[in-house]
Amino acid sequence: MGSLSLADWLFISTIVAIWLLLLYHVILTYAGYQRFKSSFYDEANLELDNLQVYPIVSVLIPAHNEERVIGRTVEALARLDYPKECIEIIVINDSSTDGTGNVLAEKQKLYPFLKVVTINPPLGAKGKSNALNQGFLASYGEYVVIYDADNTPERRAVRRLVEAIVNDPSIGAVVGKFRTRNRDVNMLTRFINIETLNFQWIVQAGRCSLFGLTTITGTNFLIRRSILEKIGGWNINALTEDTELTVRVYDQGYHITWIPDSVTWEQEPEKWGVWIKQRTRWARGNLWVINYYMRNIFKLSNKRIAGDIIYFFFTYGIFFFAIIISDLIFVLGLLGKSGLTLTGPFTVIWLLAYAMFIFETFISVNFESGEGTVQNLLLICLMYFTYCQLWLFIVLKAAFAALSDRISGSKALWYKTERSGG
Repeated sequence: MGSLSLADWLFISTIVAIWLLLLYHVILTYAGYQRFKSSFYDEANLELDNLQVYPIVSVLIPAHNEERVIGRTVEALARLDYPKECIEIIVINDSSTDGTGNVLAEKQKLYPFLKVVTINPPLGAKGKSNALNQGFLASYGEYVVIYDADNTPERRAVRRLVEAIVNDPSIGAVVGKFRTRNRDVNMLTRFINIETLNFQWIVQAGRCSLFGLTTITGTNFLIRRSILEKIGGWNINALTEDTELTVRVYDQGYHITWIPDSVTWEQEPEKWGVWIKQRTRWARGNLWVINYYMRNIFKLSNKRIAGDIIYFFFTYGIFFFAIIISDLIFVLGLLGKSGLTLTGPFTVIWLLAYAMFIFETFISVNFESGEGTVQNLLLICLMYFTYCQLWLFIVLKAAFAALSDRISGSKALWYKTERSGG
């Protein structure tokens, strides 16, 4: 074999990058399985964790034009299995122009304990982080719990979050599980359902079990009030305020843990246009976090979270370009213009990667009762070529928007996900 061409080296590099991430996810899948097994013990001993005295908890729900869903969310929060004298529920009506205020006024008649904080421009309409900061100022609980306006937490959700943190001062935040309430509406919601299960049982449970790392999600999590006061609340410049908050909590010397028995159900996008806008915001936010903290990576005192930032950089940087280059080489190969001189069982390698994706994803889906179906297996086979490939478009779109804003000097606006109300 002669010297390798540039196309050969690019091809080899893409294979190495893709397989590194695949093998890492195999390890996370096994770690997630270990966490799944231990959850049976947690379920069997729930009553042993009951506290003699429960601390005061403030539940914050930011709401901007949420008239379609906020009523159901308030009703679910009113049913929480938590001492009523120890919980305050605060909905932040953030400059809503629809009937959100009217719905909340009616709910206050039914539930006098419901507190509504209304903020209008210029104080309001600045995104979720700003709304949470305003709600936090109006709260007094020792612990703060966050739910999105489309969430219906199960009755014991908050109680389990509290019980996981109150006797362990090393834990700064606790993250629960979220499930897709509208999973059976259409193909998109079924894909999202599989994606969220995969994220939680592999990325969340696997990293928590293996490295003691958990990412704060935008809903169903609890954090100590003292931490928020120390770090100045939520960062209003971060589009993914949850990911950014995660880094700062770890850098304060605390741990974050994930517990699967605190569950909330949320409504996911039912239209592709809404989903693309939502995921573009997520991608832009993650790119901002990666860019900011990679530049300050040596200033982070917690080496574990520094390693996690590098992992996200690998995913959005090296792995992303590896997929782009491999797809390009594949297309050029079909046209006979790839420039490859290498020979080998590349089709077998690709089939193994595809099989590994199916294997990992279907295992994580099986961790949830009733989800390990033939239908979901077929959907996983399909989503590799469709739903997953759209991630490339989303990242490109987010990067282009971020670059455009940087050139023009504009500031990224926080996009609120549209609700169907179904």
